[in-house]
Amino acid sequence: MQDIHPIYHNKFGVSFHWKRNSVKEIMKVQIVFRDTGMLLSTEELTQFSKNIKYTKNNESLCSDCKQNDSCKALIVTSPAKQITFAMNAKELAAVEDLIEGTLFQMNLDTYLGGICNGA
Repeated sequence: MQDIHPIYHNKFGVSFHWKRNSVKEIMKVQIVFRDTGMLLSTEELTQFSKNIKYTKNNESLCSDCKQNDSCKALIVTSPAKQITFAMNAKELAAVEDLIEGTLFQMNLDTYLGGICNGA
């Protein structure tokens, strides 16, 4: 934990900034859930949030899927269009919380930084 600046976490995953990053990656956030890590810009995080909401609002779930953790019938497109995630309803809610919590915390930090710096 000494090499990272934590942003947000839940039982499903974690988001953080690396302390030592190249200049072009300094503004990116590492998101880790399941066995997957993604280094994303704020714009990519926002797009991922939209993709999650789209899946949540447009995929009809049968009653079995809502209670069956092994059913991975929900397909969520990642910010990298060639990668998609198969999830169940609980995982979808957890990754939505992870991404929304990360965006909220980043926006809050920016806002508070602006106030503290006299912006």
